[in-house]
Amino acid sequence: MIYEPKPFIMEILTKTIGRFLFAIPFLVFGVFHFMDGSGMVGMVPGWVPGGLFWVYLTGIALIAAAISIMLRMMDYLAAVLLGILLLIFVLTIHLPAVAGGNDGQMPSLLKDLALAGAAWFYAGYAAKDAPAAK
Repeated sequence: MIYEPKPFIMEILTKTIGRFLFAIPFLVFGVFHFMDGSGMVGMVPGWVPGGLFWVYLTGIALIAAAISIMLRMMDYLAAVLLGILLLIFVLTIHLPAVAGGNDGQMPSLLKDLALAGAAWFYAGYAAKDAPAAK
């Protein structure tokens, strides 16, 4: 017989712990944007003016999304926008770097692509006001 955990244990694991494990790295990444903003300016595409502004704005967005997801306040909107932000990273930072021969950016491209999908999956199925939850 296969062991089946109690439903409340699975709910805690998937709906609470999983939510925090998903959100906390974004909170940390957001804080890193303020701790080393000048070091991250080089990641902003050269054709985008105001590099440091975008680093700080991205940090704010990551922190806001993480807090929203952890507290389940406007988490649907936060997850949708987080997915869009991550896809923008893929298209404007990682993909051009990989296309230009920087194979070292491939793991970041795949990570951000997967996290964008996870954010949209969260929005659709786990967010407090997710369409699938209605």
